[in-house]
Amino acid sequence: MRTIDLSPLYRSFIGFDRLASTLDSASQNSEQTTYPPYNIELLGEDKYLISMAIAGFSKDDVTIEVVENTLVVAGKMKTGSDAAEADDKQTQQRKFLHKGISERSFERKFQLSDHVNVTGAALEHGLLNISLEREIPEEKKPRQIEIGGRLLENKH
Repeated sequence: MRTIDLSPLYRSFIGFDRLASTLDSASQNSEQTTYPPYNIELLGEDKYLISMAIAGFSKDDVTIEVVENTLVVAGKMKTGSDAAEADDKQTQQRKFLHKGISERSFERKFQLSDHVNVTGAALEHGLLNISLEREIPEEKKPRQIEIGGRLLENKH
């Protein structure tokens, strides 16, 4: 794996140390599992949709949390004993001839850019859809400065 030296950025760009740290941690986070599979769609200029294939999970099995600028989606499948306690009617043991649907717990993390907020989530047909939107505050949006006559003088 190649490493990138970002030290020239520190000399001429102020405040980009956080960006460099994020890039560095992303390159080292190669041990993240590929389960569950997901898509990230661009729906509009500032709207995004994350779709995760989580067949077999219910709304009660999944948590979605934003910690600082990190979206954490975690799923914990009920074990056989937990499922039996939750549903007294289910007393028979299931016997699989082939088991291709994974029923394992997972945790998936997504780094969010500044001002990107989670606006909703829905679980339908085995897909967890999480909608996100970039909402830039008015004070951060570009503004035009009028050119006037004289500047205020310093009183030193």
